[in-house]
Amino acid sequence: MPSYILKLKCPDKPGIVASISQGLLELDSNILRNSEYRDEASQIFTMRCVFEVNIETEEQVSEKLQSRISELGADVTIRNKDTPKKALIMVSKFDHCLLDIFYRIKSGELNLEIAAVVSNHPDLKQVTEQNGFTFKHIPVTADNKEAAEQELRTIIDEHQVEFVTLARYMQILSPSFCSDYSGKIINIHHSFLPGFKGADPYQQAHDRGVKLIGATAHYVTAELDEGPIIAQDVTPVSHLETKTEMATLGRDVERVVLSKAIKAHCEDRIFSLGNRTIVFQ
Repeated sequence: MPSYILKLKCPDKPGIVASISQGLLELDSNILRNSEYRDEASQIFTMRCVFEVNIETEEQVSEKLQSRISELGADVTIRNKDTPKKALIMVSKFDHCLLDIFYRIKSGELNLEIAAVVSNHPDLKQVTEQNGFTFKHIPVTADNKEAAEQELRTIIDEHQVEFVTLARYMQILSPSFCSDYSGKIINIHHSFLPGFKGADPYQQAHDRGVKLIGATAHYVTAELDEGPIIAQDVTPVSHLETKTEMATLGRDVERVVLSKAIKAHCEDRIFSLGNRTIVFQ
């Protein structure tokens, strides 16, 4: 029997859970998991419901629930739980996050389909193709940035890409690109935000004698490193670690944090509320 994920966001009011639950009951469906949260500041209600029902397609399920969705004035998506989301992975020269994504897809940890790996450098072409994925080299300079982003848009459209992951892609995307794909670009920042922003956070951390270093996965916005945070983690360090040793420890954290964020996005567990995210477990 097919399983589906219903993701709902709407202004809070009495009866939301009851209405959706009754609608699912009328379809003879079985609710497997339900998570909900009301944000006090915005009075926005969010809910993620996993259910199984003997209906062939998500479009048919959505159609049968449409009257209740409309009545609630809710923003709702319904997708088959087993259908992988399609992503574009963007990298530069660092390979640790990319290889971790490859491993987690092949091990079944990530239900993700990679449309292509795009890089502004050719360095990771061989390892990408060895793992069975398509590699596209799109050089980026100050003179061709607009054309390079147009090529990205073409790839996204042609392959029906659902979201983009910046797996240590060392280029700043334009404000228009960030705006057009708002909530659909995940970045891994090699620092525990907010703090030590910019080009060399490990040097900054080393200079300040920090005792924890970390990484932050967030949605990309036009404001550099200011987007809604999805996942974070840290690892302890001391005065004994050099900058290079800190970077080595940091790469382990980056891999884990980015994969957590991708997994949450693929499983429709993230809700954006302004500059915050609600991430259901």
